[in-house]
Amino acid sequence: MSHPVREVRRRIQTEHVPIVEGIDECADRIADPWDTSRTTDRDAVVEGLGAELESAGLLEQLPVVLADAVAATGCELPAQPVAAPPYVVVTSRGPVLRATIDPGRLVIRFDVFDVVRDESSRCPPAYRRRNGVAITVSLE
Repeated sequence: MSHPVREVRRRIQTEHVPIVEGIDECADRIADPWDTSRTTDRDAVVEGLGAELESAGLLEQLPVVLADAVAATGCELPAQPVAAPPYVVVTSRGPVLRATIDPGRLVIRFDVFDVVRDESSRCPPAYRRRNGVAITVSLE
């Protein structure tokens, strides 16, 4: 793991704990009404999580997290990030933050759902709530 990646992860885990906890709580609210441990309704996961993040005021805070993460690398963003693509995207796994900086593409994932695929059947992928939030940082 490179030094900038460690710095970003450390910054998020120390300075943005309430936001990470809020993402976790939003994902809990999405998965709570499921009658099993998973769903195959991708739209309910993606749109539901996006709506929950927006309702909780977290969607508008994610660009702040991204800007702070970029600052932790010692780089600067060419423009102020916004809570929309290409900077912030809500996926079936959770929110993803992206920025192009001098060393490459910084990607921060907050995974709150696992995608479960059964390659032996024609069933659609299922989405299962993770235990907590897995933060993945990469510089590509």
